[in-house]
Amino acid sequence: MKSGVISIIGRPSAGKSTLVNTLCGHKVSIVAEHPQTTRNVIRGIVTEPRGQLVLLDTPGFHASDKKLNLYLKAAATQSLPDVDLVLYVIDSTRAPGEEEQQIVNRIAGLAAPLVVTLAKTDLESRMRETLRSFVRERLPRAPICEISALTGQGIDALRDLLFERAPAGEPLYDPEFYTDQPPEFRAAEIIREQASWRVREEVPHALYVDIEDMEERNTGKSLWIRAVIAVERESQKGILIGKGGSVIHDIRVGAQRELAAIFPYQVSLDLRVKVQPKWRQDDRLLKRLIY
Repeated sequence: MKSGVISIIGRPSAGKSTLVNTLCGHKVSIVAEHPQTTRNVIRGIVTEPRGQLVLLDTPGFHASDKKLNLYLKAAATQSLPDVDLVLYVIDSTRAPGEEEQQIVNRIAGLAAPLVVTLAKTDLESRMRETLRSFVRERLPRAPICEISALTGQGIDALRDLLFERAPAGEPLYDPEFYTDQPPEFRAAEIIREQASWRVREEVPHALYVDIEDMEERNTGKSLWIRAVIAVERESQKGILIGKGGSVIHDIRVGAQRELAAIFPYQVSLDLRVKVQPKWRQDDRLLKRLIY
């Protein structure tokens, strides 16, 4: 019986969250078009007769000194010394750069075994041989898997390799678990995902979601949630609400649909928008949001 905790690291938008969802067979992490959607360490759990893998989906490793990015970078790397295996995900459509080199510097000397994936192989790319050479020169002992989480190409081989390299041990979670996220966190993430898909430019980076209240109603048949989407400026609030409330309506409907697929209830969502100026500079808030 195998049991291993695996930290997944990579640049923003490398495909880490999509890979975790594919390996788990469930929606564990939210995904969006803009980079740095993941802000916390998200646990996805894969349980099979041969054992259990606990996948740590981490924020994208971004070379930036902005306060929020420093918190995200810390979240991405803090688990590395303590895991059983490290899975390094590289976007096979992008040239290696400063961020890739910084990641290599962080993981090259770790005691845990390392597996490298070239992701997004369903997309055309002239960079793959360059990336293979980059990995072979800097991480010569790491096996390289080429995968597409969207098409499933290489996923079975990657899963086999992760189980092969995981240590022997007993499962950490009961087999019915595919994540250990509390309900409030899952609800906040789904709302943030739906909002992020419906706005552009800087707005997805400038918003966060607070769950103010959550309660079962109708003798356990329905779930009522009151949530607030916070942004930094009045103009962003107007974008999120939309003309005649059209955007916030679509966010609410989309989030209710996604939440109803996760929770065994009919979900009713009371959703509001507020302005929280410069929240990305607020250490107290960032410590509460990012962990």
